[in-house]
Amino acid sequence: MHHEGVWTEAMDESVARLDHGREGRTGIPEVVLCERKSTETVVAIVSRLLEREGRAIATRLSPEQVAPLVAAFPQGRHHAAARTFVVGAIPEPAGAPIAVVCAGTSDAPVAAEAEEILRALGHPVIRHDDVGVAGIHRTMAILPDLERCLAVIAVAGMEGALPSVLAGLLRQPVIAVPTSVGYGASFNGIAALLTMMNSCAPGVCVVNVDAGFSAACVAHKFAVALDGTVGSTSGRSLSTRAGE
Repeated sequence: MHHEGVWTEAMDESVARLDHGREGRTGIPEVVLCERKSTETVVAIVSRLLEREGRAIATRLSPEQVAPLVAAFPQGRHHAAARTFVVGAIPEPAGAPIAVVCAGTSDAPVAAEAEEILRALGHPVIRHDDVGVAGIHRTMAILPDLERCLAVIAVAGMEGALPSVLAGLLRQPVIAVPTSVGYGASFNGIAALLTMMNSCAPGVCVVNVDAGFSAACVAHKFAVALDGTVGSTSGRSLSTRAGE
């Protein structure tokens, strides 16, 4: 796999330096980060990925990019809260579910990004919002759901305590996502990030601030390694519908 010819065959410079061999090497396809790209560039890259790979996933769409993408690919799915767009054949959901939970509804867009990426990669998802530690009874109430999952993505801003609490109660690996939600001393998510990185509960993996995409990728790799089952890419095509 590391032979130079294999690497160069996977490269595609027709639009950008697209890496069509990435999924074969890493289990995760190249995904379009739309921030700081022109709408024309985003549409061209999505078109090329769809043509070559049968599927394209785009993240962090701006409002200006949405309408041209939907017009160019009416069969795709745009999720407004997650700021994602997925088009083409996605895997049928298979294997144990992965949980995505967030502390407050202000954290929901980051949780939505994680959920949409997981679904695009072929995972069933169990989602719970507004289960933060300020109402610890809400956290405890969802434990039976989380106990049947392969991994738990926990999204939280403010002081970022939710992942530590869950890791102290569950056998599943907890993937912690700090968000930039909070007041002045939260420092745009740095406070939550430091809390999560200094968790006393073992088994917490921490990704970057607001990085729902990164958390989904970590969970996907856990699933492949631990469960060994990911949905078949012969699955279903998507129809356009606005995100909840």
